[in-house]
Amino acid sequence: MDLSNLQPSYGSTHSKKRIGRGHGSGTGKTSGRGHKGQNSRSGGGVKPGFEGGQMPLQRRLPKRGFTPLSRKVYDLVNLRDLELFDAGSVIDLEALGKSGLIGQFKDGVKILGDGELSKALTVKAHKFSKSAQAKIEAAGGTVEVI
Repeated sequence: MDLSNLQPSYGSTHSKKRIGRGHGSGTGKTSGRGHKGQNSRSGGGVKPGFEGGQMPLQRRLPKRGFTPLSRKVYDLVNLRDLELFDAGSVIDLEALGKSGLIGQFKDGVKILGDGELSKALTVKAHKFSKSAQAKIEAAGGTVEVI
C-alpha cells in the first residue's frame, strides 16, 4: 500500500449536486431557487442583519463603554479591617479568606490605607497604597508584595 492506492472508504463521500442540468435531474430550470424574487437572481440576497428596511437591531441599541482585556480586578481590604488580627501575625491570602475579608479570589488583593493600625503585622498582598504601606511600617509591621 502506498499513496497512489489510497481511496476514501465506501459511502464516505457524496457526488456533487449538478444544478441546472434538465428537469429530469430534479434541479433543472430554476436550479432550486424558486421563481423570481431577490434570492433567485445572481448576486441576490440580503446582507446579514438586514431586517427588510426596518432599523436593524445593531443600530437600535446604544453603543456604550469599552472593556479593556488587560484590566485586573483587585479585592480591596482597608487597614481598619486588619485590626481583628493578633499582633505579630502574618496576614496572607489564606488568612484574609478565613476571616471573610475577601470573597471569591479575583486577580489579586490590594491593601488600602483607610483607618488606623495599632499592631505590628506582616502583610502579604499583591498591591499596597502608599498610605497603607506607610501606616503598616509606622506601626512596626512589614509589607511583602506577592
